[in-house]
Amino acid sequence: MKDLEQILYLKPLELNGPEQMAIDLLLLEKSFTEKNFQIAFRFYTWNGDWLSIGKNQKEISKEWMQLSKNKKLNLVRRPSGGKAVLHSSGLTYAIIWKNPPRNKKESYIKNTKWLKNGFKKVGLDLSFGTQAIDLSTCNCFSTSTLADLVDNDRNKHIGSAQFWKKGHLLQHGEILMEPSNQLWKKVFNTDPPKIKIELKEKDKIITYLKESLIKLWPNLKFSNYILTKEDKERIKLLVRDNFNEFNYS
Repeated sequence: MKDLEQILYLKPLELNGPEQMAIDLLLLEKSFTEKNFQIAFRFYTWNGDWLSIGKNQKEISKEWMQLSKNKKLNLVRRPSGGKAVLHSSGLTYAIIWKNPPRNKKESYIKNTKWLKNGFKKVGLDLSFGTQAIDLSTCNCFSTSTLADLVDNDRNKHIGSAQFWKKGHLLQHGEILMEPSNQLWKKVFNTDPPKIKIELKEKDKIITYLKESLIKLWPNLKFSNYILTKEDKERIKLLVRDNFNEFNYS
């Protein structure tokens, strides 16, 4: 393996939904053109309360649209699949992987191992969900499939979704921490999953998860990445061209 091959890490940013999604697409684009890295990953938080809609999710409820028009909730469509995810005080991760296993099940298992190992250090044992995909629900956190991690009481803590392009993988995941009970009920007409207290310290979680991911690829060199001026211009274009579907301003 070449010495120049790296794990790129972008430090956490708190931005709006379209900007966050555009940055993830930017990193995916870079994986096609830049030869010096194999993995890129980052954690981020959302400026305000956002509902991200899966790439292929056709059902957009009237309640969501009304909440958005009334400025009670922001909507954005993810490039990744899956169902709707409420981003309210949680922590999102994105990982771009140039050479993932082509089998989707295998890719989820390997690409989620670092999450399981990181949370074990926090004191929380998580396992893969076992439920089949439920096409009748619009809420990502209402079921737990192989793409998700649950605790011993089957409470879902992390939901993940993928986007594949040219054999490269972008995987998104939401780590629940302290979701708004009131907003969750308005959006999904149910209570949020019960979250363990260990999951409420973002900095601690990020540190353990970073260490865990780096250990999973020991032959790659870790490198902090800072967005360039050119990157920021490209992000603006990606926002303009891909994420104006729910713009009510």
